[in-house]
Amino acid sequence: MSTRIGVFGWGIVAPKSPTIEAFRQNLSSAETWLTPFNGFGPDNFLVGQPDFDFGAYQGWIGERFAPRHFQRFVDKMDYPSLYAAGAFIQALGQNAGLETLLQELGPQAHVYVGTGIGNLHTIYDASIALYESQHRWDAFWAGRETELDHYLAELAQIDSMPIEGDIAAGKLHAIREKEKSRSRLQQKWQAPEPPWNVSAKLIWNIPNTPAAQISILGKITGMTFAPVAACSTFGVGLRLAMNAIRAGDARAVVVGATDPPPHPLTVGSFYNARVLSADRRLSAPLTRLQGTHVAGGAVVWIVGDMDYMTARGFTPLGMEPVGVGVSSDADHIITPSPDGPRAAVREALAGAGVGPDSIGSWDLHATATPGDYSEMTTLRSLFPETLLVTARKGTFGHGMSAGGGWELTAQYLGYAEGRLFPTPLSRDELNGAIAKMHQNFVFNTGCDVPAGLSGKLSMGIGGINACVISRPL
Repeated sequence: MSTRIGVFGWGIVAPKSPTIEAFRQNLSSAETWLTPFNGFGPDNFLVGQPDFDFGAYQGWIGERFAPRHFQRFVDKMDYPSLYAAGAFIQALGQNAGLETLLQELGPQAHVYVGTGIGNLHTIYDASIALYESQHRWDAFWAGRETELDHYLAELAQIDSMPIEGDIAAGKLHAIREKEKSRSRLQQKWQAPEPPWNVSAKLIWNIPNTPAAQISILGKITGMTFAPVAACSTFGVGLRLAMNAIRAGDARAVVVGATDPPPHPLTVGSFYNARVLSADRRLSAPLTRLQGTHVAGGAVVWIVGDMDYMTARGFTPLGMEPVGVGVSSDADHIITPSPDGPRAAVREALAGAGVGPDSIGSWDLHATATPGDYSEMTTLRSLFPETLLVTARKGTFGHGMSAGGGWELTAQYLGYAEGRLFPTPLSRDELNGAIAKMHQNFVFNTGCDVPAGLSGKLSMGIGGINACVISRPL
């Protein structure tokens, strides 16, 4: 029998939900958490803006690090790292002793936290600053090529200053002296700052930074990296974590996904990909099929070997993940094929050791686009009409990488309470073509959980699919 996996910690940053506790409470209402964007000035978009204040974690960080660590973190990190750090700290609080255990496990505690869009705000700000700086630079030196050669020669001399004596002390001395000399050079020439003085935040916030920062905050020394699989990121990360634990490479893994808040670049890009709703109204999945709504935030789970963790007094949360299937469509960058998701579902069922008749409920990827109909067609080719179906992107929007984790967490929380939370979908709004195919959905009143296991499908840009099968505890 393969090693059982349990969830022992989780944290959420989402629209209207700065914590896992707020997320749970908000799920009990069928109301949407989306709000107007107005990122272009007045516009027609609804988005999911994360409700988040990193200052809530200042005390936790202050107890473990030097006084300046919190402010350096805030100054240097972009939103994905801030959100992921907050969600991770929440996750540690779900079971006393998790923090110590992750440190004691050494190389057998891993961190797999990915991102979808990444450090978009830092890239945008740095790009604008570079554009403006380059224009000032070009305007100043236009027609002064000989003078520019002299300026660059002097600058090269400054940058060639060697490190002398003790390396650590010599490095700091050289940095200070170079800065003083550069300042004098700028005053001498009265020149604008060179355009290559780009913010270092650009490389401090590359895709693996959220995972790396979690390893630093938690003092976790095992393998750390960022799985990136668009909307399927969380499911792919969970699959890798379960594989690592079952192979004996890890006892516990921090799994997560994190996205920046909605930005004009992402909203505009989704709009021109013809998958974004833009009529000032909620486009709930399975209804008008007008498009999805961009959202930001994070989700972090701490999963571990069930027997190992429970023997040490840790209590599992929600449900038990028993099978994860991952596949690629190998067909289209945006539009899912029937075969790719179907392969992921079949692999997940096989991993769980169950057949389609064992599944009582299912959570869709469902982006409120015409793809909802295709997804339901694929689902019905595998499961009977008794399957109870949920679709939640009308609640909190579409987090590029975190959305699947939010949906899975909502599913787990519902099963833990014996009741599936409501969705914004009302029975009379159900799309007519979908209603002819399937009618057993969770609407805006919620319902008791059915017998059997649950399933959750995510379908990412690039045709990357992840399906998670879970069993009630």
